[in-house]
Amino acid sequence: MLLKPHSRPIVSYYFPKGVGAHHYGERHPMKPARLTLTNELVFGYGLHNQIHNIYDVRPATREELEVYHDSDYLDFLSRVTPANQSEMRNLIDKFNCGEDCPIFADMYDFSRMYAGGSLAGARKLCAGTTDIAINWSGGLHHAKRGEPSGFCYVNDIVLAILELLRYHPRVLYIDIDIHHGDGVELAFYQSDRVMTVSFHKYTGDFFPGTGKLDDNGYGTGKNFALNVPLLDGIDDDMYLAIFKTIIEDTVASFRPSAIVLQCGADSLGSDRLGAFNLSIAAHGECVNFVRAFNVPLLVLGGGGYTLRNVCRCWTYETSVLVGVSIPNELPRTVYDSFFADSQWKLHPPLSGRVENQNTPASLQRITISIRNKLRYLQGAPSVAMQEIPPDIQGFLKDEERSQEELEEEISTATAGEQRADTSIARNEFFEGDKDIDHDSPPTPPPPPRARGSAKRGRGRGGRGRARGRGRVSSTSVVDDDDDDDDDEPPAPPRKPTRGRGRGRAGKTRGAASESKRSPDLQTEADSDTPNGKL
Repeated sequence: MLLKPHSRPIVSYYFPKGVGAHHYGERHPMKPARLTLTNELVFGYGLHNQIHNIYDVRPATREELEVYHDSDYLDFLSRVTPANQSEMRNLIDKFNCGEDCPIFADMYDFSRMYAGGSLAGARKLCAGTTDIAINWSGGLHHAKRGEPSGFCYVNDIVLAILELLRYHPRVLYIDIDIHHGDGVELAFYQSDRVMTVSFHKYTGDFFPGTGKLDDNGYGTGKNFALNVPLLDGIDDDMYLAIFKTIIEDTVASFRPSAIVLQCGADSLGSDRLGAFNLSIAAHGECVNFVRAFNVPLLVLGGGGYTLRNVCRCWTYETSVLVGVSIPNELPRTVYDSFFADSQWKLHPPLSGRVENQNTPASLQRITISIRNKLRYLQGAPSVAMQEIPPDIQGFLKDEERSQEELEEEISTATAGEQRADTSIARNEFFEGDKDIDHDSPPTPPPPPRARGSAKRGRGRGGRGRARGRGRVSSTSVVDDDDDDDDDEPPAPPRKPTRGRGRGRAGKTRGAASESKRSPDLQTEADSDTPNGKL
């Protein structure tokens, strides 16, 4: 199913209310507050006026999570809390919780929130009522069927792809996080209906330690798992060259009817846990390249541990997806002091801080190997005619569905809480009920605006930065004080084990700390200098 080449894609934006207020622990690098910052910039730039639908969706239900995850694992997630973790120590060890995946308050609710956003986006794509669905809170690609991994508790990507497979015969999953998308690859390692393509750092001991060039699927899924292992310091030109070549060949061979794009921002330069040299513009160009295929697209977040760069990146990519240009000057927000280090710029310099260990010859070898695997496909796999399996919603016997969700089953959906009148027409041929090309007399134009009157979202501040209007209220406050992280010694290298972390320095000591912070508390921000990671 392709979009009309002349039409403006319908974009839906998912932001579960309160998802950015959760907290993994005092010194844990994963900070959901980055989602609050992203949302603030999106509204500050006025991008909500270009997004067709904005949703605060319900959390995923237990029945929806059980479509992939084990029941006993979900029992554990729903029961364990910081208060009772000492009593559940055996289960905590069994399910591999610890330094990377600490026990924090409302952990299960947080997982249901971000999974609910990805599932809602997938349902919208299946219903045909949106062309691009964005959920920056999703993209947690490491979680396995029966255990958490790499800061991820529930694999929302697998759940969303399973939902897409109800309608779409072939789904392409693309991962540009610096870490290998091992959880998603493992889930579909023997399937030819899902092709996974992961661009990541691979050294053998970098988390999660998987994603070799020769790992390419098994059985029916042979050659349907593609891995692009890269070394430290890859720059914009090299990354874009290999990304565009491989994705273009993959789309031509696999012919997906839907694409899921994981946009982990830890592949940016200067990330606390990353080691690449990508700029925000290059990261966004990958998103733009995938968008240009005009295939129904689900865009998700992922990693990213230098907060001020993560929110800039996802804001810029939101503008790319809605097809508008935004200025390099950041809009005024309540977090102005947080971006003072870069003079309030959207595109700060991030490149060149790590030596580039990749060579044209090594990238050519990877490209040739992947092209050879694509030749084995011999055309896109077909899907036999069969009855569509029941919707996940059909299993929710104990939950009353809303009228909007019921309508979604017959492809007339607007499920979720829709924001009215958010889209501004840009020379469109048809604009819904407000279109003026009909038989009734046109409405007379309003009286002319007085000269010099203010226009929405066009004010200029003392520093010359746009004052975006209509900003949403924040649920947590983030500051820029994380210098004490830099004083910690780097963690010694460890051999790959089941409980191996992402190579962070220092242990998580805030596992039992509170999850949701009140607005008068400050969330620990990140340091510009990676802490012993590069």
